[in-house]
Amino acid sequence: MKHLVVLTGAGMSAESGLKTFRDANGLWEGHDVMEVATPEGFLNNPELVLEFYNQRRQQLLEVEPNTAHYELARLEEQFKVSIITQNVDDLHERAGSNTVIHLHGELLKVRSIITPDNVYSWRKPLHLGDKDKNGHQLRPHIVWFGEAVPLIETAANICSQADILLIIGTSMQVYPAAGLKDYIPAQTHTYFIDPNPAVSSNNALTVIAKTATEGIKDFIKALNSNH
Repeated sequence: MKHLVVLTGAGMSAESGLKTFRDANGLWEGHDVMEVATPEGFLNNPELVLEFYNQRRQQLLEVEPNTAHYELARLEEQFKVSIITQNVDDLHERAGSNTVIHLHGELLKVRSIITPDNVYSWRKPLHLGDKDKNGHQLRPHIVWFGEAVPLIETAANICSQADILLIIGTSMQVYPAAGLKDYIPAQTHTYFIDPNPAVSSNNALTVIAKTATEGIKDFIKALNSNH
């Protein structure tokens, strides 16, 4: 069974109603990213940061996976599928995908500010005073700017075993995730679904200039004819 590795980003979940990470002027839901997505922001104003993620969490619980999420899950019938996502939502899992690596953390989990391995599932609002089993404050289980990406080596190892690569919903411009392309074997064919691609198709790359839900249909047709 061939190994299909899928790299997904914000465009994957946009059609479910989740807003993409940030707009052109660098604001995220009206906030400066440095205020709500850095350790310094959390130290300076923890209430703001917790409320920001409480709103994101509530929004996530109100949306559903889209066609593209379900189609990726269905591909497990034909391929070994590994999804490496920059998204912090659980839509891949809800659609039925079984192997999902979250590079940037998970919105429906929280962790101790002192002991990062103390991670808890969390679907309600998170407040100051919510503590782990050792009495330490909990924070969103999110990789903020300036923090290490713990699963990047795991993701690189998966990429090195790819027979087919699909990039969907991400421009792959943000490091360290962008560096994962360097681990893909030379003979591996890459498919890139993006409504506004900055690259063109070539012998090693098939560009599908469509949204995730539309592009996935073309991808599956190409898979069935080429593999």
